[in-house]
Amino acid sequence: DAAGTLRVTQNNPMVTMAQLRAAKQNLPQRLAKPSKLRKVSLTRLEKAVADRLAAGQPPTPEMVTLAGMTELQYVFCYPESGDIVIAGPAEGFGKDSVGRVVGVETGKPCLLLDDLIVALRAFEPQGESSNVIGVSIDPTQEGLARMQQTLNRLGTTFRGPRDIPVIVNSLRESLGLNEVTITGIPAGTHFAHVLAEADYRMKLIGIGLQQPPVPLRSYISRLTTTMTSSNALVRWFFVPDYQALATSQDGMAMQLVGQGVKLIGEDELVGRDGSRKQTGRAANPASRGYTTEFTKKFRQIANGSPVYAQLRNLVNMTIAAAYMQDRNFYDKADWNLGVFASEDQLPVQVFPAPRQVETAINAVMKGSRLITPIGGGVKIQPRKALAQENIAVGDGELN
Repeated sequence: DAAGTLRVTQNNPMVTMAQLRAAKQNLPQRLAKPSKLRKVSLTRLEKAVADRLAAGQPPTPEMVTLAGMTELQYVFCYPESGDIVIAGPAEGFGKDSVGRVVGVETGKPCLLLDDLIVALRAFEPQGESSNVIGVSIDPTQEGLARMQQTLNRLGTTFRGPRDIPVIVNSLRESLGLNEVTITGIPAGTHFAHVLAEADYRMKLIGIGLQQPPVPLRSYISRLTTTMTSSNALVRWFFVPDYQALATSQDGMAMQLVGQGVKLIGEDELVGRDGSRKQTGRAANPASRGYTTEFTKKFRQIANGSPVYAQLRNLVNMTIAAAYMQDRNFYDKADWNLGVFASEDQLPVQVFPAPRQVETAINAVMKGSRLITPIGGGVKIQPRKALAQENIAVGDGELN
């Protein structure tokens, strides 16, 4: 919202279906027809956008949605024509009930020009090559200190399951609002909003406060009394996950191979003063079980919950932008991003920055013990994805 507080809204499937039917009827046939591989030249798109801006007009819906592309699978560079091309499946597009731009056939979120520009600026022609893009939703040190005090106080008066609602409310009040930290990109972008939403919803699923779109055992359902301690903070992170980046012999073509995203976890210890310290060991078995199953079912989860498909699109765009920078596509195509590089000419920082979120906390009895898990994050480190061991050089069939 305008104050920077992240709140959950739910999609209305009936409203979405009606809106997408209307959108499909109003689209030109060339856009409404699905394509297995639609190609978009970024250099030509930038010129077309620049021409629109020069005429005092905004980019067209076709430009804003990258012609309805729902997944970025390939990147090509053609020095002879000065084109840098991205390619992937595409279809007609419209908005769902919460305003997401999605395909009218599959409901998959479309790639957005704003998000692509954020990725390109993060790895611009002469920019920093080791940029890390991420979001973290964390309780404050003061809130954790108050929580520890509350736990100590409540521990002497806890009578059983009937006290759980009171304890949860007390802990939520003592923790206060969690802080949202965005790194590597401007916080007032749609890109940043998607990272924050994906992180928060994943946390809600993990601690049993939101039903996943597919059968999935939550972290809290896996817990036993021996798996966690009262001063443990469980953290989960989305990170890029590709089987390989397949490239042509000359490096002028690249294909993203794999589902793109996986979930990992780690444990931290919380001191009496609310300070946090990594334990240096892997997350407990309940956390590992949750992250492993979430990763295994990520494609199904993304099909049922659009924000995770959006997250995958953002990761794909970031890896593609880093590859373009790494392989010097900009010099080869004689392109410096043009208006895509200018926030003054083409602003993408148009939303309130997500700064805080209501604390997500649950409580469950395991034997005679009450466990109160809180836990999240996204880290996109393209340089790791571009490491030599992840590159599979082909025999030219990508050309």
